[in-house]
Amino acid sequence: MSDPFLRSGMKSHEIPADFIVDQRFESYTAADHETWSRLHRRQAELLRGRVCDEYFEGLAALGIAADGIPDFRDLNRVLKAATGWEVVAVPGLVPDRVFFTHLAQRRFPAGFWIRRPDEFDYIEEPDIFHDVFGHVPLLMNRSYADFVAAYGEAGLRLNDPADLARLARLYWYSVEFGLIETKAGLRIFGAGIASSPGETLFALESASPNRIGFDTQRVMRTRYRIDDYQQSYFVLPGFEAMPALDDATLSAAMASVRTQAELGPEAVLAGDRVLHRGDGTHHRSPRQPLVA
Repeated sequence: MSDPFLRSGMKSHEIPADFIVDQRFESYTAADHETWSRLHRRQAELLRGRVCDEYFEGLAALGIAADGIPDFRDLNRVLKAATGWEVVAVPGLVPDRVFFTHLAQRRFPAGFWIRRPDEFDYIEEPDIFHDVFGHVPLLMNRSYADFVAAYGEAGLRLNDPADLARLARLYWYSVEFGLIETKAGLRIFGAGIASSPGETLFALESASPNRIGFDTQRVMRTRYRIDDYQQSYFVLPGFEAMPALDDATLSAAMASVRTQAELGPEAVLAGDRVLHRGDGTHHRSPRQPLVA
C-alpha cells in the first residue's frame, strides 16, 4: 500500500498533531472535478432503489452533487446546524486515537485528495469520494450521527487491543458495511458499500453472502474481510436500533463477549436471525482469506 500522505502531496513535517489541514479547495484541477463528477454520476444512479432514503435526503440537503468536489466550508454550514458535525480535511489515514478524538468531538476526518483516473474503479486508500460521498450524507441523520460520536467516545475509553478490535467490528459492520430494513425492502447504508459499484450489487443481490439480523454481541465476535467483499452483512431494523455505546451498556457487552469464542466472517449460528443464508460461491478459493 502506498503512503497516503505522499498521495496527498504533503510531507510528514507539515502535518499537525491533530492531522487537520486545509482542504486546499482552490487547488483542485478541472480533471479532479471531472473525476468526482464521473464517480458521482455512476454511483448515484446505481444506488437508486438500493440505498436507504435517508442517504439521498442527506446528499440533497448538503448539496453534494455531480458538478464537482464539494467545498467543506459549504458542507459544514449545513451539517453543523443539523447535527453538530463538521467535516475536517486530513492528508490520509490517521492514528486510532486521533480518529476517535475527532469523532467524539463530532468532526469527521476526510481525505481531501481524489483518486487518479487510472484508479477510477478501485483504490486502496479512502479518498475524498469514499469519505464524503459515502459517509457524510448520513451524518445528517440524528441517530446515525449520535452513534458515530458515541463510537469515538467509546474508543477513547478502551485500552485493550482485543476490546478495540471488538469495537471496530461494530463500526465495520454498520457504518462501513451495514444494511438496513425499510418498508421498501433491504437497503444499503454502509459507506464502504455505497461508494463501491461492485459491492453495491454484491451486498444486496448476490446469492453468495449471508445477510443476518444485527446483534451487538454477535457482531463484536465476528471477524471481517479486508481483502474482498464481505462474507456476511448484518442488517439493522432501523436507525433507531444503532448499537448503544454508553459506558454501562458497552462494558456489559464486552464482559460477555470476552468469554465467547470469536467467529469467522462466514459463520452462521443457530440463534441468528438469518434473512439470507449465502451459498458462499464468491469466496470459494484456494487462497487463505485475510480477515481482521
